[in-house]
Amino acid sequence: MITLHHLNKSRSKRIIWLLEELGLDYQVKAYQRDSQTFLAPPQLKAIHPLGKSPVIEYQGKVIAESGMITEFLIDAHAAGLLSPEKGSNDYIEYLQWLHFAESSAILPLLLRMFVAKEGGKTQFLEAYAAAETDKILSYVNQSLAGKRYLVADKLTGADIMMSFIVELLVASGETAKYPHIATYAKQLAQHTNSIKAGDIEQQYDKS
Repeated sequence: MITLHHLNKSRSKRIIWLLEELGLDYQVKAYQRDSQTFLAPPQLKAIHPLGKSPVIEYQGKVIAESGMITEFLIDAHAAGLLSPEKGSNDYIEYLQWLHFAESSAILPLLLRMFVAKEGGKTQFLEAYAAAETDKILSYVNQSLAGKRYLVADKLTGADIMMSFIVELLVASGETAKYPHIATYAKQLAQHTNSIKAGDIEQQYDKS
């Protein structure tokens, strides 16, 4: 059985969705953020030195990083179903989007969030984070024009990875600025296992 070490209000919700989509036998070990610092509890460091989530235990191995977990599990259990055929042009595009979520896409959004939490006037960071966020989201929006999904006209691991970015945008109330992302958000939200993942995440959120 797979064990998912899940932190409330975190990116590990995507892995719940993935595991449900794959139909794999798994259990959730839940952790709660500190109510004051909003950081993960120190117990997670006993699983992985970084003390972050998601982390899975799979056949005696500890595997970290959302993109790695997603790519690994799909390759092992759903190659060609939740990913395009390896060697195809679609597969190259799929890998780009799968890793885009935790590389180019997340950084400006996190910077913007940290600036807002810190408050006060910045000399550079606030304007930079806003401009980079718009650049990234405009790119995603343009890429989704006329599409239901990011690649191959079907749900893939790339969409599951990007769902966190989309949810951040929905939560901030900015989807009107990016109409193709707004349509995409509705498409992802209607998936049965996406809804189930949200319900499971809420079940383990004690905050």
